[in-house]
Amino acid sequence: MSVPTNRAEGVLLGLACGDALGRPVEFNSPRQIEQKHGRVTDMLADGTHRQPAGTITDDTALAMCIARSLETEGEFTPSDVVEQFVEWYENDPFDIGRLTASTLRRHAADGDWRDVGIEDWRHLREGSNAGNGSVMRCAPYGLAFHSDAEARTIASRVSSALTHADPRCQWSCVILNGTIAKLLHDVDQPLADALEQAAQAPTEVRDTVESVARVVSGDSDPSEIELENTGYVVTTLQAGLYHGLVADTAEDAIINAVMMGGDTDTLAAVTGAVAGARFGKGSLPDRWCEEIPEAAQLAEHGKMLAEGSFSVSQEVSDFYSTGVLDLADN
Repeated sequence: MSVPTNRAEGVLLGLACGDALGRPVEFNSPRQIEQKHGRVTDMLADGTHRQPAGTITDDTALAMCIARSLETEGEFTPSDVVEQFVEWYENDPFDIGRLTASTLRRHAADGDWRDVGIEDWRHLREGSNAGNGSVMRCAPYGLAFHSDAEARTIASRVSSALTHADPRCQWSCVILNGTIAKLLHDVDQPLADALEQAAQAPTEVRDTVESVARVVSGDSDPSEIELENTGYVVTTLQAGLYHGLVADTAEDAIINAVMMGGDTDTLAAVTGAVAGARFGKGSLPDRWCEEIPEAAQLAEHGKMLAEGSFSVSQEVSDFYSTGVLDLADN
């Protein structure tokens, strides 16, 4: 089943717009952002990481690695995704999460994609084991497998576990990609449908996301949700879904996410992927897209992924069927 090209192009471009708009004010509080910039409506130069206006971070760069791998291989091949990640990492990116860096060093040292993420997770304490480093990059799977829920679930979970094996991370990716896929197909309640296909998700993830679904459906008041701006995957997913599904425009959704402060690039990147799927490429301000050097490439990736025919490799299916990703809590 085909999807509108404008919507497909909007997913990764929206992700990048949120990433680049949020990058200069990352780690700032809402008050600090307000005092220095007012409402952030335009791409800013310098700021956090001291980069030019429109510069993307690891959120978009790693999503592009996934997109390139899918397009080159014609299927989800974890070993190739890892190679793409490691090549990017070895070019000394200015922004990378601690867990991603740790696992990519082990992957680069001939670590097995089946084991590295899980082994690292087993040694992490609660509070440092469920960051948002995989949910920020996972949107290409929502595009590539927009019509195949089973393949989308497998790819989302296995790809997350390459660096972020915690079940909360795995299932947050499943829910985000399910929502993106449902939006691309104009399903009336995309988040509720995505949740139906994530019955095995940890209770905390389901409960938190269901709070957003109730607001979207009109069964709950927005004031009942207290959003957080941390790097915790569950609250990042909640905030991204909330802003992306509740705002009246893609522009408002992304700006509102940035104005939360904290982990602004990732909060806005997740929001942007959802808003891009919901409103399409044409909803993203030209003044933003013109500042992002990778904009045309991102739109093309979105189109190619949505129009292509992709599969999950047999190697991955066999690995997934063992249930090794059904990890117990630490």
